Amino acid sequence: MDAKTKRGARVRRHVRVRKRISGSSQRPRLAVYRSNRHIYAQLIDDGQARTLASASDREVSDGTKTAAAKAVGELLAERAKQAGIERAVFDRGGRLYHGRVAAVAEGAREKGLQI
Repeated sequence: MDAKTKRGARVRRHVRVRKRISGSSQRPRLAVYRSNRHIYAQLIDDGQARTLASASDREVSDGTKTAAAKAVGELLAERAKQAGIERAVFDRGGRLYHGRVAAVAEGAREKGLQI
């Protein structure tokens, strides 16, 4: 994927970050995917290629996109606790740690997930 397009540049950044970040069963990867309309988050064990927990803004009904993103982080942290997960590494998906992506991390931290 070339960096001549906005999407291509994001994918290149994501590949660069994924070289260093990998999730395990003890400390899974909290991967955030943001579309224009929705936001999704998953806890992934890359060793077994398994999704351990997931959440999306389709499950929560909050007003603004940022508030919904924070609620997604909180919901994911609750599901992580039920699965026995206390810590995770954050994968921002090649996007800036800002706005809705940061709101997911803040919501997860507030509910006790260590990132």
